[in-house]
Amino acid sequence: MKLKDKAILITGGSQGFGKAVAHACVAEGADVCICARGAEELEKTRAELVAKASPGQRVLAKTADVSRPAEVDSLVDEALRTLKRLDGLVNNAGVYGPKGLIEEVDWAEWTRALEINVYGPILMCRAVLPIFRKQRHGKIVNLSGGGATNPMPRLSAYAATKAAIVRFTDTLAEETKDAGIDVNAIAPGALNTRLLDEVIAAGPEKVGNAFYEKQLKQKKEGGAPLEKGAQLAVFLLSDESHGITGRLISAIWDPWASLPKRVIDLQRSDIYTLRRIVPKDRGLDWDEK
Repeated sequence: MKLKDKAILITGGSQGFGKAVAHACVAEGADVCICARGAEELEKTRAELVAKASPGQRVLAKTADVSRPAEVDSLVDEALRTLKRLDGLVNNAGVYGPKGLIEEVDWAEWTRALEINVYGPILMCRAVLPIFRKQRHGKIVNLSGGGATNPMPRLSAYAATKAAIVRFTDTLAEETKDAGIDVNAIAPGALNTRLLDEVIAAGPEKVGNAFYEKQLKQKKEGGAPLEKGAQLAVFLLSDESHGITGRLISAIWDPWASLPKRVIDLQRSDIYTLRRIVPKDRGLDWDEK
């Protein structure tokens, strides 16, 4: 039981990847609080988690919009009051945002994606950090992904916000490195969730032919298993990952299970981070003579 006697708060926990993380946390012995904007789906997931929980495990579900400061504060207050403690936060809630060329998309939708994908995780971190600092421990897992490491034409809001979350993650890791708090971002892989269905529904005229065809292929082949990313989240929430912080880790491509024996190497390097590439990094000498 990697998370026995721990309490984890998971945003966007009613469906998709957040739901998979919640199930994994319960299976590993944690008390959990899940939040989402939709009450019906949230209650359904809560009932599923209660059915899987062991006697004495607490499962809380609360509707909340993570982009609203008052709702975030109320969520964290209730989670702490009900679960009696708080050891980890998974910032999973997110949206793709508008699809199309940047000069043609609805600007209100674009900025709304920023509120949910960037302001939301930041507000959640602001709310839990005083708790984590006081108790001298805490784990924060932010959801990023391919949007942070590759251009995503016609999905500019998503790409920009996911890159922003990675930089926020390693910045916050530096701010909290002496407080017993680990902060990481994860890339769970190409998942078959509602976000994939949104892209397919938008069609090639909105997201481009190449990306549309890629998503159709992913839908047919099944995509990355939700469980793999959930296992990475559990690892980063557990004591096993102590000292691993400020990283963007891929659930599919990175050997994350072996990282505990490489903590010192990680701390001394920029491995699993976003950094500027200069000519020397690619074997080129562009210095003026």
